Amino acid sequence: MLWTWPTGRTWSTWDDLGRLQREVNRLFEPFGTSGGRAEGEFPAVNIWTNADTALLTAELPGVAPEAIEVSVKSDTVTIRGGRELEAPGKGESDVRQERGAGSFVRSFSLPFVVDGQKVTAQYRLGVLQLTLPRAEDDKPKRIAVKAG
Repeated sequence: MLWTWPTGRTWSTWDDLGRLQREVNRLFEPFGTSGGRAEGEFPAVNIWTNADTALLTAELPGVAPEAIEVSVKSDTVTIRGGRELEAPGKGESDVRQERGAGSFVRSFSLPFVVDGQKVTAQYRLGVLQLTLPRAEDDKPKRIAVKAG
C-alpha cells in the first residue's frame, strides 16, 4: 500500500517491512545465519551428485595444498586445514583486515557410502575439487525375477 503525505513524500508499508527484515537480519548476524549457509563458514563448498559419484568443490584461497587434509568415512567427507595470518611488513600497519586466518574443519554427509580407495583430489587456483565415487557395495542391485 502506498501513501502520499500532503508534503508530497510517499510512504509504503513495504518499505517498513524491508527495514524490519534488515533489522532482524542484523540482530541475528552474531548467530551466523545468512543466505542459506552460516556466515563465515570456511571453506564455502558446492556438492553435486549423480547415481555413482559426488563432486565437491571448496574455495580455499591462500591455503597451501600441503595444509589441506581430506578424510572419508562411510558417507561423510571431512576437510581440515589452516591458513596463516598475513602480518604487516616492517613499518606498515593494518588499515583493514577482513581475510580470516587459523584452522578450519567442515564435514558433509553424502546420500551414499563413498569408496575411499577411489577418491581423487585436485587443487587448482585456490579451489579444491574432490571426486567421491559411490562404493560398489552401496549401489542398488537389480534382481532378476523368474517366472514359475
